[in-house]
Amino acid sequence: MPQAVGIKDVARVSGVSVGTVSNVINRPQAVAEETRARVQAAIESLGYVRSESARQLRAGRSRIMGLLVLDMGNPFFVDVARGAERAAREAGLGVMVCNSAQDPAEEAEYLSLFAEQRVRGVLLTPAEATGSTVERFRRHDIPFVLVDRVAEGGGECSVSVDDVTGGALAVRHLTGAGHRRVAYVSGPFALNQVRDRRQGALRALDEAGLTPAALHELPVDRQDVVAGRDAGARLLGLAERPTAVFCANDLLALGVLQALYAAGVRVPEDIAIVGYDDIEFAAAAAVPLTSVRQPAVAMGALAAGLLLDEIEAADGEAAAHEHRSVVLQPELVVRRSSLGPR
Repeated sequence: MPQAVGIKDVARVSGVSVGTVSNVINRPQAVAEETRARVQAAIESLGYVRSESARQLRAGRSRIMGLLVLDMGNPFFVDVARGAERAAREAGLGVMVCNSAQDPAEEAEYLSLFAEQRVRGVLLTPAEATGSTVERFRRHDIPFVLVDRVAEGGGECSVSVDDVTGGALAVRHLTGAGHRRVAYVSGPFALNQVRDRRQGALRALDEAGLTPAALHELPVDRQDVVAGRDAGARLLGLAERPTAVFCANDLLALGVLQALYAAGVRVPEDIAIVGYDDIEFAAAAAVPLTSVRQPAVAMGALAAGLLLDEIEAADGEAAAHEHRSVVLQPELVVRRSSLGPR
């Protein structure tokens, strides 16, 4: 297997020192035009590509921003990544996207990888409920911003959505349509988002004069379509079946929809469904899905912007950084899945 062309090869072919080649690559204005042209010709003829990892190692910092999310199988996080990548690219950085799969152990491994790679900063949606993994990562002195999570201690920036309001929007819509018993397909309660959406749902029930007993909870271990189908099967087995379902995300809602459709239960005539996130598939479902929209792309871009501000301040390229907690507002997008007669 042929060896990669190195900077010494370029120096030998062009008849200059290694230092001159380095100057042509990094500070071309410091090299005479004739010499610069000779070195560039050698670079092109040899096909030399500089080792970015080696350069970063010497500089003690990389041009990579880490992004660690709960589930890249969820289009919501794909949109978050798209927004973050766009902002990072404009600043000359790349994004290393990793998936914790909602597993604290995998989260810890990826954070260790980010530290080993000396990334410039990290965008993180935590999977570990107690925050201990994040606290361990803090020792590496790498800037990070929480995404889809509120920073409670004020020790870092965060960009999130008001999930209490989002849960209230969903269930207020259902009670306004006459539903008096609502199922909540929740997902792991270790996730703050799941708990906040439940709190909002209970608030809406209280506004409608209903007790917490009107919310029938169907917890699941994962937030994907398979878990949604399982929840839908359990819903169908209830002796007193709720007339509406609020799901903690759209993948769960699509799974519930599949289970009901397979059993011949009409949506929305027999059971109404509301999801959360408003992913692209929500509008394209067999029964278009009502959903609480989160501005995912904007969330990713804003989080990356906050991280870049902090990085520049740490590098002395900007004024002192002040941590901010940005909370975006959700909106309800009503489609046919919740518009049945009551």
